[in-house]
Amino acid sequence: MSSSQHTERLKYQRTEGLISIFANIALFALKYWAGIVTGSIAIIADAWHTLSDSVSSFVVVLSAKISSKPADKDHPFGHGRIELIASLFIAVLLFIVAYSFIAEAWERFRTGRMVEYGPAAITVTVISVVVKELLAQYAFRMGNKTDSEILRADGWHHRSDAISSLVILVGIFLSKYLWWIDSLLAALVSLLIGYAASRIVARTISSILGEPPEKALISKVRAIAAESGDDATDLHHFHYHNYISHSELTFHLRLPRDMSIEKGHDIADRIEYKIREKLGIEATIHIEPVKQSANEN
Repeated sequence: MSSSQHTERLKYQRTEGLISIFANIALFALKYWAGIVTGSIAIIADAWHTLSDSVSSFVVVLSAKISSKPADKDHPFGHGRIELIASLFIAVLLFIVAYSFIAEAWERFRTGRMVEYGPAAITVTVISVVVKELLAQYAFRMGNKTDSEILRADGWHHRSDAISSLVILVGIFLSKYLWWIDSLLAALVSLLIGYAASRIVARTISSILGEPPEKALISKVRAIAAESGDDATDLHHFHYHNYISHSELTFHLRLPRDMSIEKGHDIADRIEYKIREKLGIEATIHIEPVKQSANEN
């Protein structure tokens, strides 16, 4: 990733995070008020879920600040992977919220308490569905545009809140027929939150452990190498190391056996330069001689 791309990513992270913080605090106040007025544990759970979104959005802003720090002696590849750590922190928050409210839902069901919803609950819930889905779409769009995992994680946080509010809205219209609907809705909301958290954890851990380069990236590298001459076409053994703000790519390149070391080095240099210029990736090329026969290693 080039420095300009990284700067753009950080700008979008800060903007999305700040917008989310203010929107979520306002929604939390509305939902909590509606939950207190109606006595609905499902709406109160949804309110706290929304407030947890503010915490996760604050983490987005904070991680953007930390990841913008340049590389140093202890972190030669920069601080970009703080984004992945922050994504896991968001997931932990989601799991905690999910557990606490599914426990509260069971307690409400066990005591057999019925909730009477009103116009305030309907209005606040509709507003929440619309606003949270808009925030989710914005976070997903910015996350995909900049390939930012933490923005996508924040998007899932918004999306899970929108879905939980939609579930509650449906339940409001069923409450007059089913006394236990509030407990069921709170449990469903908790499960949705837990599902969102599990998706974030799976994607983040996969990035931390390391993933193979995408086929599209390999195709671009092959095209760049081909521009350097007919000799530079046999590329293989690709390895990609993604540090979010900095990326490293290594691969092997076979060249004619009778080519001089100097010429082979020049070809590798040109390819590395073009990969850095066009893709923002630092490449290291290992040169091998073309095999003489199928049995030669």
